[in-house]
Amino acid sequence: MSDQINSTRHFMRELNRLGVTSCIDAGGGYQNYPEDYEVIEKLHEDGQMTVRIAYNLFTQNKSDELADFKKWVGMVKPYSGDEYLRHNGAGEILVFSAADFEDFLQPRPDMAANMEKELGEVVRFLVENRWPFRLHATYDETIGRALDVFETINRDTLFGDIRWFFDHAETVSEKNLERIQRLNGGVAVQHRIAFQGEYFVDRYGKLAAEHSPPIRKMLVMGIRVGGGTDATRIASYNPWVSLYWLVTGKTVGGLPLYGDANRLEREEALRLWTLGSAYKFNEEKVKGALMPGRYADFAVLSHDFMTVPEEAIKDITAVMTVVGGKIVYADAEFKSHDMPLPPVSPDWSPVRHFGGYQQANASSASVIASASMALGCRHDHLHGHDGKLSYWLGLRGQQGQQKRPSFNHPWAIGCGCFAY
Repeated sequence: MSDQINSTRHFMRELNRLGVTSCIDAGGGYQNYPEDYEVIEKLHEDGQMTVRIAYNLFTQNKSDELADFKKWVGMVKPYSGDEYLRHNGAGEILVFSAADFEDFLQPRPDMAANMEKELGEVVRFLVENRWPFRLHATYDETIGRALDVFETINRDTLFGDIRWFFDHAETVSEKNLERIQRLNGGVAVQHRIAFQGEYFVDRYGKLAAEHSPPIRKMLVMGIRVGGGTDATRIASYNPWVSLYWLVTGKTVGGLPLYGDANRLEREEALRLWTLGSAYKFNEEKVKGALMPGRYADFAVLSHDFMTVPEEAIKDITAVMTVVGGKIVYADAEFKSHDMPLPPVSPDWSPVRHFGGYQQANASSASVIASASMALGCRHDHLHGHDGKLSYWLGLRGQQGQQKRPSFNHPWAIGCGCFAY
């Protein structure tokens, strides 16, 4: 466990370096509760957390998801914990039959015929037990079917004040946004399209991409929207890349996706990342703004986000980050106040040699390239490549013929060169 504790501390420090003071862990593959939460609970017990974490519980058992939630309801209560580590409800996967994993290189996957039955059983159970929840949904077609389920349940078991929302919602329609609004739901948007925008345009066209997701429409309608990243393997954990996307409407490759109608002003974008996301924690009264009575969490930035040139937004870091009134990261003129950590372990860790986000220097490039080749990442990364994804998902048939996606191995989503 010592290496896991060490790497978790260093990852929290990396987030602090980027000015992050809080995050939501929306679960993920092979994260079983409670056994796989021992590391973070140990850090919490020892007072070594430098990022406040709210965690959602993500089922791991395909076709037996309800059993997971029945077990967890008896183990943990919504929002139990303290200001550093607390439970935040269910999701983002509630049932695998409703999970439309995204890869815009491939056609939209059709959800299983039993989606409504399985999702209905789990959501009804969660609502009856007043558990907040979030649901992964990329496509409007999936969102519409999920809303059919939610509306049916709400007729006899009211959602009421339960905080629930969709994650992602890149192609959600205005009609379904209205349905979300009527159920007092929300949307958490992430910058996945900033990494896959070129693929999205190739498949669905530039016009469709101009409102994927339709963030401005959500805000005009008064829907609760929070900003995030979907890190660490679908997109970067760097919040400034996400804020750059919200403000410029561009992909990381420089492709303009949005016109003025779907781009946000800088203050609007920052609000999604602060008060907007604090609502998803149910902590908007203690987070998201600098004012009396709220947590003393803030960052002193390397550049002024409100005035720096747009292309420089991606390069912003913190020179000092404070959580709970305590300096957890310091650099530049504040370096003497920094909180040292033990060296990265194990000694072969890439982080030990290359650092964190955008810290690898030019002399490392040949080493990184050699490592990629050794690990089997031999494709050329030209626009339109499939990498290993097609093989993992069973998309390649005879003579390379394409088949419909199969998500029996959902944790393989992503290019084979992703660093998990």
